[in-house]
Amino acid sequence: MATELTIGQLAKEAKVNVQTVRYYERLKLLSPTTRLPSGYRLYGPTEAQRLRFIKNAQSLGFALQEIAELLSLRISARARCGDVQRKTQAKLKQVKTKIRDLQTLARALHGLIRNCQAGQPTDHCPILQTLERKERRQGDETRNTTR
Repeated sequence: MATELTIGQLAKEAKVNVQTVRYYERLKLLSPTTRLPSGYRLYGPTEAQRLRFIKNAQSLGFALQEIAELLSLRISARARCGDVQRKTQAKLKQVKTKIRDLQTLARALHGLIRNCQAGQPTDHCPILQTLERKERRQGDETRNTTR
């Protein structure tokens, strides 16, 4: 790897779009090491490593705000590994909650599918009827809360 990379080279190395790098800059997650008089951004090995960190954290489900917090802990002299561990435990708790929610959703969809009688016309389709009932219930709740 060259000592300094242009934004295009950095993006290519990280397998992201140049616009992604610019977006991370606007969010203050990343910044060029230097700018040439022509305005070209140049990035060093630290920025390339930071971009890899961002992409790896995203692949683990961390949102950009959470990544900013992790990066802040990375450079803080007072931060400890336990601080990072707590943030990671919070993310794991969110993931487990999401898994439970998705499992509940999957069970509901399986139930709808089991009740379906594929040969029936759609006006007797239990899936469509259930969706219509849910819609009406939500509409009723909305009307009750706006009164």
